[in-house]
Amino acid sequence: MSTIVDARGLSCPQPVLMTLDEIKKVNKGEIEVIVDTDTSKENVSRAAESQGWQVKEIKEEGEGYRIIIRKD
Repeated sequence: MSTIVDARGLSCPQPVLMTLDEIKKVNKGEIEVIVDTDTSKENVSRAAESQGWQVKEIKEEGEGYRIIIRKD
């Protein structure tokens, strides 16, 4: 089961900080991050990769994005 971080409506760096907090909590597995700007999408993806997580998928949904990151 994946954890969901809903960062819609928040500007950077808040989505990145929320994602990094969740990464520290779960340590491995899958996290879905929901954002609503291109900047947040890029920054969250980059931050996750810098922590050793893989960006498995980025889905465009309505006016936002669902970023699925994973670490085994």
